[in-house]
Amino acid sequence: MRVVSVVLTAATVAAIVAGSMAGCSSSRTAPAAERTPAAEGTPAARTTVGAAGYWTKGRLLAATDWRASRAAAFPSPGASPNSHTSLKATRVGALFLRVGSDDHFCTASVVSSPGRDLLITAAHCINGGHGSGYRSDLVFIPDYRNGEAPYGIWTPSRLLVAPGWAKSADPDLDVGFVVLEPRDGENIEQVLGANTLAFNPGYRNLVRVTGYPQSSGEPITCRNWTTEQSASQLEFSCGGFAGGTSGSPWITHFDSATQTGHIVGVIGGYQQGGDTASVSYSAYLGNAIRQLYDEAIAG
Repeated sequence: MRVVSVVLTAATVAAIVAGSMAGCSSSRTAPAAERTPAAEGTPAARTTVGAAGYWTKGRLLAATDWRASRAAAFPSPGASPNSHTSLKATRVGALFLRVGSDDHFCTASVVSSPGRDLLITAAHCINGGHGSGYRSDLVFIPDYRNGEAPYGIWTPSRLLVAPGWAKSADPDLDVGFVVLEPRDGENIEQVLGANTLAFNPGYRNLVRVTGYPQSSGEPITCRNWTTEQSASQLEFSCGGFAGGTSGSPWITHFDSATQTGHIVGVIGGYQQGGDTASVSYSAYLGNAIRQLYDEAIAG
């Protein structure tokens, strides 16, 4: 069956008030926009996904990882290889969000799109599944480090997950997309560049995985081969990918000169990415995820 997205349309949300963080612009708000429902039986939701001035530096530093079950901050004994701090992660960033009254974060990255405005992450980072709806107060901070935003703070206009995730948290659909508002007249891909999606990539890929663990205020990265966990899931072994790394991109054919490559997965899927910090999973980027991406870029 063709998978179409559940779409969240929202007001443009202001970034952080001027001066509260490095690289921020002044607060500004745009009117909410209406959107036609994505498909029969999957009406579009409308809510506010951000709040002017909410993400102060103190809240950013105090936010906790969303994947509590990946709470192990250190790799299991004998895990090989191990992650290390990433010196540069301009197309990867921390995705901050609110769940109820609690502040959390995941990882997201810029993915190439015609609108030059798209992020990919895990579906569970932006939607709770089982009919619980979308997260609130989302902001994306590329190359986030210890409370600083070197490339500014970006706010979403739309969040997209597949109906199978929204209704029943199907782990094979644990991939989500975030459409960002322009910032200072530019879209995020114009500022940072982007990685491209590689659909149906097979099960064995040499990938570089970069994300934001709870145990560090900086991103970590690791390089290893993927394997087949199941027909619909990839597996990646490397120590250090604790809570907060959900949504981390798995990039193959990485070019160190351009800092770009092809995304073949994101941490999520089986066990919402894994129950230990040394083994991670991703939903396979097959035709269902391709259809979700097509919906995201359709506008």
